[in-house]
Amino acid sequence: MTAATPILAAGTLAAGTIAAGSRPALRRIGITRLTLTDFRSYAYLRADTDIRPVVICGRNGAGKTNLLEALSFLAPGRGLRGARLSEIGRNASLSEAPVPWGVAAQLSTPDGPMDLGTGLAAGTGERRTIRINGQPAKGAGALAAHLGLIWLTPAMDRLFLEGPAGRRKFLDRLVIAFDADHAGRMAAYDHAYRQRLRLLKTGAGDAAWFAALEDTMARHGVALAAGRSDLVDRLNRELGASRGPFPAAALALVGAVDAWLADMPAVDVEDALRRSLWDERRGIAGAGAGPHRSDLGVAMVAPDHPSHGQPAALCSTGEQKALLIAILFAAARLQRAKRGFAPVLLLDEIAAHLDRDRRAGLFAEILTLGSQAWMTGTDFGVFAELAGNAQFLSAENGDLRHEKSPL
Repeated sequence: MTAATPILAAGTLAAGTIAAGSRPALRRIGITRLTLTDFRSYAYLRADTDIRPVVICGRNGAGKTNLLEALSFLAPGRGLRGARLSEIGRNASLSEAPVPWGVAAQLSTPDGPMDLGTGLAAGTGERRTIRINGQPAKGAGALAAHLGLIWLTPAMDRLFLEGPAGRRKFLDRLVIAFDADHAGRMAAYDHAYRQRLRLLKTGAGDAAWFAALEDTMARHGVALAAGRSDLVDRLNRELGASRGPFPAAALALVGAVDAWLADMPAVDVEDALRRSLWDERRGIAGAGAGPHRSDLGVAMVAPDHPSHGQPAALCSTGEQKALLIAILFAAARLQRAKRGFAPVLLLDEIAAHLDRDRRAGLFAEILTLGSQAWMTGTDFGVFAELAGNAQFLSAENGDLRHEKSPL
């Protein structure tokens, strides 16, 4: 492989600093140790890193995505694959009972190291345990208070072509990275929604029971929708003000609750949602609104480009990937401004569908943002422009090896 000129001078991103030209007062955080136990293809792994970007290369099937998935469990939810917890343990398909597994990480912060851990303990079903500095924590939302995580995977390349559920999840993950309390609102709404759906299917439950569940859905659902709306507004402003190699995107929430919020105070929207849920129980067609029915509309904004104004679904594969990256970095910049530190980025096969100029723009954005980005690929050469500003690891046979001179 041939060496490339680094985007920034070597050493610019030493621990505790941020890239030249970005805001000097911002704090930097990153994962400095990752330990996996019986996670996917890894019986045991310990990887020690610093807070610079991390590039992991290896052949297909070497376990690169498994590493990013492990890191994604340091956020609320089911990780970047959306898997059931009982499916993740090593050789889980060969066992009748769920295989326990664990992910532990040491986080470097300006206030000192912090230990985060999560996993599935024996006999706990689909409930994962959370530990912060060795102490049990109540709910995965506690992780989001300490670490922001945003990811992009090849499976998300079809985000604009498939159904609205994937776009809602994408937006909700961005909101959680911006506002850790959003995870609790989602969980409360989803629990009440599922209970109510079960009662509707079985014909059980009295009016008071339904009313209580619908009140919970209204309160948490409107708060959930308001959190989405707030971030969409902020993203639109950030995307409109940004300049770079990636096209801007215009975002819009599409749904009854979203339209109500644009026209009415939140307390009135709660009442409207309660009435809609009551009408659904009475069999009125078109009733049953809720944030679980909303969609995220995305259009390309590039005045000098033929695709200007087109819905993302009609854009080319490369344009769709560029739009996703633009939204991701806009969200990361917003989080950095609000929380004082950039989120950790998990970018699986990120270079796919990007030409050389956009790859260079991607790497420059990561360095300027001051984020510890974990990136995977099959060829170190694709990441040549990060020489001197990132650490390079080879994935092979269930292990990671630092590469001193991979380029």
